[in-house]
Amino acid sequence: MPVPHDLLADLHITAEDFQALIDKDQALHKLHKDYNAKDKEVMVAEGKGSNDERVTQLRKERLLLKDKIERAIHPAKT
Repeated sequence: MPVPHDLLADLHITAEDFQALIDKDQALHKLHKDYNAKDKEVMVAEGKGSNDERVTQLRKERLLLKDKIERAIHPAKT
């Protein structure tokens, strides 16, 4: 059975700290909502036994959203 991806573990941030960030940043909040929706799509596709190409595409889209979130909360140091 598919399980949701643990975004906060990947980001190395607590739920409380992440919530504080999304409460202050509407763009980050939207990215998080989009990420959760995409994660659900991945889980449904995996659960239905969708073809590999579809599941792979959804996973790539989820990864892009995760990368955007990561850049927002851990900006590159210059």
